[in-house]
Amino acid sequence: MTPLLPEADRKAGLPPLAETGWAAVPGKDAIRKVWKFRNFSEAWGFMSRAAMAAEKLNHHPEWKNVYNVVDVTLTTHDCSGISKLDIDLAKAMDKLAPDAQVERNHGEPVSCLCEIRARKA
Repeated sequence: MTPLLPEADRKAGLPPLAETGWAAVPGKDAIRKVWKFRNFSEAWGFMSRAAMAAEKLNHHPEWKNVYNVVDVTLTTHDCSGISKLDIDLAKAMDKLAPDAQVERNHGEPVSCLCEIRARKA
């Protein structure tokens, strides 16, 4: 079973992801990012490259694509929350779409993810 990301790693790993547009999913220990590409072909190309990164990590995103928009949620189902796999896949995906437009108003600040786990402990 994949372990949950420890508190210290959350505090170190989540804020840099927030700077690139990842946000906390309300009511869930997960992160989400929404990319907008110039067209469907660019969106699909990103998804194809992201799928290969996900396969390498053996960790697969929850995502949907509508025309030029790709909406990704990362969480680890094994541990019911964020693990190192989510951080690694988020970083890999960010490198694949440096020029895409990012929707930034789609979630809560990632800092709340530390608070969610602390309340459940």
